[in-house]
Amino acid sequence: MTKVKLSIFIATLILGALILVGCSSASKTGDNVAANKVEDKEKQTENNDEHADGTKPVQYYYTANEGGSISKIDAATNSIVSTIEIDGSVHNVQVAPDGKMIGATVVPKMAGHGGDENGHGEEMEMSAKVLFFSIESDELLKEVEVGNHPAHIVFTEDGKLAIVTNNEDNNVTVIDMASFNVVSTVDTGKGPHGFRISADSKSAYIANMGEDTVSVVNLDTMKEEKRIKVGAAPVTTGVTSDGKTLVATLNGENALAVVDLATEKVAKIPVGIGPAQVYIDEKDQFAYVANQGTEEDPSNSVTVIDLASKKATAEIITGKGSHGVVTSPDNKMVYVTNMFEDTVSIIDKEKNTVIETIEVKGVPNGISITD
Repeated sequence: MTKVKLSIFIATLILGALILVGCSSASKTGDNVAANKVEDKEKQTENNDEHADGTKPVQYYYTANEGGSISKIDAATNSIVSTIEIDGSVHNVQVAPDGKMIGATVVPKMAGHGGDENGHGEEMEMSAKVLFFSIESDELLKEVEVGNHPAHIVFTEDGKLAIVTNNEDNNVTVIDMASFNVVSTVDTGKGPHGFRISADSKSAYIANMGEDTVSVVNLDTMKEEKRIKVGAAPVTTGVTSDGKTLVATLNGENALAVVDLATEKVAKIPVGIGPAQVYIDEKDQFAYVANQGTEEDPSNSVTVIDLASKKATAEIITGKGSHGVVTSPDNKMVYVTNMFEDTVSIIDKEKNTVIETIEVKGVPNGISITD
């Protein structure tokens, strides 16, 4: 089976059939909220420096592998600790705010009743779902059915909700984390995909791949408030901790849209070919854009954008099909999945250089890291 067949989230985008598959990451928003968040993180870091027995806690990062697995990787050694095998294609993975579990979106295997080679247009063998696993033990905690072709999962910062984009249903599923029950389904634009949630846990900014908008979903009212026009084929978003700036990768324009949320004025910054995921670092200083391209013509770089000047400051060469991207909580490293060569690049943020590359089998896609 080719990697193209594994990549079941291939969507027909504006300006032609650009092949692209989704992404991963965290969330941010509100002046006071941001200050409290930094303070909480500092306290958490102090508390987590050592366990009671004097040992330091292990930090992990996870990759969602479309071949049917999740890789759990020790951030200190960059070695795979365990592999969670899953029946279906794992598109996205996210660490919960409390650091006790991960959530992953899983697209089922096709029933084999025809349809195109990418698995579109036919019924599925089983329901699409989100799986929740224990970080400590890798144990499956819960399985929740969601909509067709779930793309990304993101937890609210308060840990009360998990939101899942259903790419083919044009909506999002809202899961109550206390009960693991689906409490709402909210309509969005066409082809909802990657997104982030504000630091105050009130707003989700959903990139609609099938059009030129980002849906703003109010998580108090469980309704779409509005759509912001950003540009052709937005794939993922990011939101600064103060809630003032939104970013979105524009796959159809090879650019990053930077949006002033007060005025909705959009600035577009050129990046590499076929941008996929974007991640804003812990200090809201830089946005890191993974440039994927296509399997036939892959990109292999990450563009670094200074959010204050709205300019690209560096282009870091990674691996073929750079897709998922996340920065470390200590703001020292950047981790990037390279879909078309089954690797993860580890980047030194200060030097803007890849310092190590590790192998991760099974078409690594989304990526997330523990605090």
